[in-house]
Amino acid sequence: MDLLSKMIAVTDRHVFDSAPDPEEAFLARLALIFRTGPRAVVLREKDLSPEAYLALASKVLSLKEHLCTGSEVPLILHGFPEAARALGVSAVHLPLSVLLSLHEKDPSFLSGFRTVGASVHSPEDARTAVGCGATYLFAGNIWETGCKPGKAAAGLEYLRSVVSAVDVPVYGIGGVTPERMPQILETGAAGGCMMSGFMKYGL
Repeated sequence: MDLLSKMIAVTDRHVFDSAPDPEEAFLARLALIFRTGPRAVVLREKDLSPEAYLALASKVLSLKEHLCTGSEVPLILHGFPEAARALGVSAVHLPLSVLLSLHEKDPSFLSGFRTVGASVHSPEDARTAVGCGATYLFAGNIWETGCKPGKAAAGLEYLRSVVSAVDVPVYGIGGVTPERMPQILETGAAGGCMMSGFMKYGL
């Protein structure tokens, strides 16, 4: 089984803060990840201003377009739907609160995106997100993870309950490694999301 094709890479540019040129190191790692061929890459840099995120996303898009291989790996913009719209990117990932707000204010706004993801923490969240237009979900955190210190692991049965609640692909997130992927897939999930493994090692 090709596990990599069922894994989504989630970015964290701060891994490269100590590099001589942090942005150059970050983009070089993304080039490696795109060539490796995961299911998708989510540009999750939520601490940036909208203007800075737009500038970074533009550079990542340019990088992706100039790669000889890996250009078929989808790029999903996280948390900045306006940036995605401005750049012509058809895939966005949103916190559930943002998805709900957009759906309430202007449901037609999301109709311009082919792919809409949302992060959920319960089967009820999952059903709400799908009702607001989500086409896939991240559910977590499945295991304890350094990205969310102190937050207890939700576990595999939790992931199974989210998968059973909806008819869209669900990806487990939180403490995911290639070695744990078979356990994730046994729940019926479409795959898993990984940050540290991709960012630090370029898996």
